[in-house]
Amino acid sequence: MIAQVIVDIAAKQTDRIFEYHVPEELTDIEIGSRVFVPFGPRKLQGFVVGLSETSNFTGVLKDVLLVVDELPPLTPELVELSAALADHVFSYRSTILKTMLPRVMRANYRKILVPLSVAAKKLPFFQGPPIDLTQVTDAKEIAFVRKLLRKNQAKIEYLVENKARIKTVNQYKLTKTEKDYRAIYEKLRKTAVKQKTLLMDIIENYEKYPKLQSAIESDLQVNTATLTAAVKKGWLKKTTIEVYRDPLAESTPYESKQIVLNEEQEAALRQIIPSIQQKKEQIFLLEGITGSGKTEVYLHAISETLKQGRNALMLVPEISLTPQMVRQVKAHFGEEVAVLHSGLSDGEVYDEWRRIRRGEIRVVVGARSAVFAPLTNIGLIVIDEEHESSYKQEDTPRYHARDVAIWRSRYNSCPLVLGSATPSLASRARAQKGVYQLLRLTKRANNKKLPQVKLIDLKQVEFAGGQFDLAVELVAAIEDRLARHEQVILLLNRRGFANFMLCRECGYVMKCPNCDLSLTMHKDTGRMQCHYCGYSEIIPQRCPNCQSKQIRFLGTGTQKVQEELLDLLPTAKILRMDVDTTRRKGSYEKILDAFGRHEADILLGTQMIAKGLDFPNVTLVGVINADTGLWVPDYNASERTFELLTQVSGRAGRAEKKGQVLIQTYNPEHYAISLAQTQDYERFYGYEMQVRHAGNYPPYFYTVLISVAAKKEQNAAREAFQIKRRLQANLHKETIILGPTPSAVSKLKNQYYYQILVKYKKEDSLKSLLHRIQDSAQDVKKYGLNVYIDNEPERIM
Repeated sequence: MIAQVIVDIAAKQTDRIFEYHVPEELTDIEIGSRVFVPFGPRKLQGFVVGLSETSNFTGVLKDVLLVVDELPPLTPELVELSAALADHVFSYRSTILKTMLPRVMRANYRKILVPLSVAAKKLPFFQGPPIDLTQVTDAKEIAFVRKLLRKNQAKIEYLVENKARIKTVNQYKLTKTEKDYRAIYEKLRKTAVKQKTLLMDIIENYEKYPKLQSAIESDLQVNTATLTAAVKKGWLKKTTIEVYRDPLAESTPYESKQIVLNEEQEAALRQIIPSIQQKKEQIFLLEGITGSGKTEVYLHAISETLKQGRNALMLVPEISLTPQMVRQVKAHFGEEVAVLHSGLSDGEVYDEWRRIRRGEIRVVVGARSAVFAPLTNIGLIVIDEEHESSYKQEDTPRYHARDVAIWRSRYNSCPLVLGSATPSLASRARAQKGVYQLLRLTKRANNKKLPQVKLIDLKQVEFAGGQFDLAVELVAAIEDRLARHEQVILLLNRRGFANFMLCRECGYVMKCPNCDLSLTMHKDTGRMQCHYCGYSEIIPQRCPNCQSKQIRFLGTGTQKVQEELLDLLPTAKILRMDVDTTRRKGSYEKILDAFGRHEADILLGTQMIAKGLDFPNVTLVGVINADTGLWVPDYNASERTFELLTQVSGRAGRAEKKGQVLIQTYNPEHYAISLAQTQDYERFYGYEMQVRHAGNYPPYFYTVLISVAAKKEQNAAREAFQIKRRLQANLHKETIILGPTPSAVSKLKNQYYYQILVKYKKEDSLKSLLHRIQDSAQDVKKYGLNVYIDNEPERIM
């Protein structure tokens, strides 16, 4: 048998199929298997993308060395998807295949120095553990290694390490009859209390064995020594069994309620169900105002899918939403639900992935990367909050989960439901044209009215406290809710304490040495931090430039607002939810559960608290500054602002109590903010489409962003202009080519960025041209240049 393998090297020279002979003993090889193969002097990971009986290769094929997993981690569907996606997102196929695997299953390569000659083996240098060349940093040692290699006294070997580990636990089996155990019990001396306890449990619960060690120890209060003695005496046999880690083990269970759908929900479901039953590929856009019960429509559609004997895949945009959504889904569908997102531990992800791959799971819920779940026989795909930019991967491979879901919907002949209160303009435009089927929910599920929204013009208000962040009216509204024992959500889409440090003597602003950005002050850690590369240094007491003490920390962030709220409302209990407070595993869930139990009065956070959350006691939502994303130099800044304000407004008044929203802004007349006040998506859609049409932006034009990065700015600029000349020579005159210009953030992680934006309506030769540019980028990489191609970018900064 011949295996067609994609090897784990992302380069144009290796972005093709290599053939290997499959030895007779490797009978478990399948399409989707991970294998180790010889590749030149190295051993590399590869992915089997095809199997055949014959080969056109005239030489002798090398053997596949090893099949890594007992069950191929990738399905034939995912292997086929990798080829289509590599073509669409201008990425090499090996990169796509690795991206499909959970991070814990991606291979880790170590360069080991191995002695060849007898003399070399006796050198003190080699007396000890294998020498990992990535750890050799001393200049003399590096020179010595080079000398050994030059004289052929040593060679480099590549070890491939797999970080994935199965979790096992101890289990104890019985070795005798119940009668034998009774006889042993009778003969035991009275002082052997622990042994008697163990034997009595065996006699009374004979049918319940084998038992786990943890269960025996906790139930009987016996220790490991007692069990070890029982094994030595032949009473028990110790074995190990594999167990799955449970990501929801410590979660608060969700009560499953039988909710009767209203007329609009029923009407939407009646449109979706025939596509599920008829195994028909169709895309639905479920546009429903906040609180209209889109989740219930999803759950009923999933229920119908399972009745048809098929499986369901559901995506949510934020890790913070996943626990809430999973608990709801799990309450309905039990143990057949798996969860996949980056907040899980490596072991949990590995176990969930294997449960899905083994066919033990019917429903998968997760964030963006869950779109690659190895689920088979898919009968329904749901993308909640489909407008969210987090569904687009920001680095290579730059895929959009929606595009992947559309491909999988086509492959599996099943419907795809896109849900949102504020659909992306691209999706809404497709629904307008009839490409997607539009379903509308115009009322809240419980017939409650949308919360009353008021704009507070910050140009004309009195501020509470001395920080100019909180208007007196907003603070008074918070105090009123605290007096009524109700809860408040406050949004500020900017973390940290202050945005930048300014010296009033010389005008110096403290910047990141690696990026063209000011450092943000984080008071809780006592450091100035770059939110892009992670660089940080201690908060200065004097200006680093002129040594003046006249330094000020300007701007605001969630930390500063939290401090100000504690000054103004000393009895209030506040929980903060941003990147800084949610770094640790499970921290999202702990914060949201604590708020749900009313252990805090105020939940203050960034955009992660703006969507999907459902707390019946929240009656006030405050937006501290609605303008943070409004003037970002991006064509969709207004759309992002409208979406965020509409979504966060929907967190108020979701149950019996009436809700209110106060939005602080310096731009109350801006259409994105004034229309968010009335949650009027249709008017916003109409107005924003006119703006896009006038500016030749999506969805009227397709876009591709080409970025060039280099350590020297002139090198990045030179390469960008060369690429532009290639584009101009090969594309139609109607195609718009903007740039090259420095990116809005021109320097990131010590790399200067130049970018070109291509806007086009029909350009048949563009895809092949971009693939040629991608391949040419490999040649300039040796000069420290990197070229990135982003098809349909979410951001053009």
